[in-house]
Amino acid sequence: MTRIAAALLSLFVLHGIAHAQPYPVRPVKIIVPYGAGGPADIYARFIGAKLSETMGQPFVVEDRPGGGAVVGTDAVAKSAPDGYTLLMMSNTHTVNETLIPKKPYDLMRDLAPITGVNYSDLLMVVHPGVQSNNLRELIAQAKAHPGKLNYASSGPGTPYHMAGELFKLMAGVDIVHVPYKGSDGARTGILGGQVHMMLDAITTMASNVRAGKVKAMGTTGKTRSTVLPDVPTLAEAGVPGYESGIWLGLMAPAATPRPILERLNAEVNKVINAPEVKAAWGKQGAMPMGMSIAQFDKFLRDEIVKWAPVVKATGMKVE
Repeated sequence: MTRIAAALLSLFVLHGIAHAQPYPVRPVKIIVPYGAGGPADIYARFIGAKLSETMGQPFVVEDRPGGGAVVGTDAVAKSAPDGYTLLMMSNTHTVNETLIPKKPYDLMRDLAPITGVNYSDLLMVVHPGVQSNNLRELIAQAKAHPGKLNYASSGPGTPYHMAGELFKLMAGVDIVHVPYKGSDGARTGILGGQVHMMLDAITTMASNVRAGKVKAMGTTGKTRSTVLPDVPTLAEAGVPGYESGIWLGLMAPAATPRPILERLNAEVNKVINAPEVKAAWGKQGAMPMGMSIAQFDKFLRDEIVKWAPVVKATGMKVE
């Protein structure tokens, strides 16, 4: 009987393997926990379109903003860990680990890293109505009139907010934060003159500088951006040592099978490291961040540690 049972078990296993369905067999959803029109939405749609081609199933993007990225992220964290619901995330998530300690999820416990997507410098701009024409003049204006200038962001804890708070801390100025529900609203605010300034992704704001709709004060990288080479870095222009940026990555619910995570890691890295993608993104000011799962896991944990003291030093709070 033992031999018969073993033979039956063997047949069962082989039958299961033969009929195992490759991933994916149905549409995959990428949830973007921000509003439409920002870098996360734009690059999620780009990645989704490419993965649809290479993996044979639609990768559909769903924008689900709210709560400083908490609403959409929580939806992913509570989804089935089967590879059919993914999260496009950013610096906001690593900042939120300190900024919003009472979230309904824990980033590194409830979500699994897949890979980094890309990194972009930010660009500080002011509305043409602001009298300052360079960063030193802007700092002098802010110091002469504390609390009178304001800056837009896409919400508490977002890269734009953190970059603004870091600027205030390092430049020693009092500038009022005006949070919007998404980067598109913040961008509309600065272009329409409802707010004085903004730190935005260079990928989405550079064209407005070229069109004369805003004045560039500086970029946030260690070196000047090839997208706007005539614009100095903030470190050059008046805030030595300043550096910030925006990065994007992909995660899945915790307990997603390792083979699915590895397949997604390989396919996404293949897309973002393609020569034509690197060239196109380079013109926009974005740099691919392809990593192994282990490398991205370490990157996320390091980012959480990096931003914790900045959050605490600025006294930022989100109820």
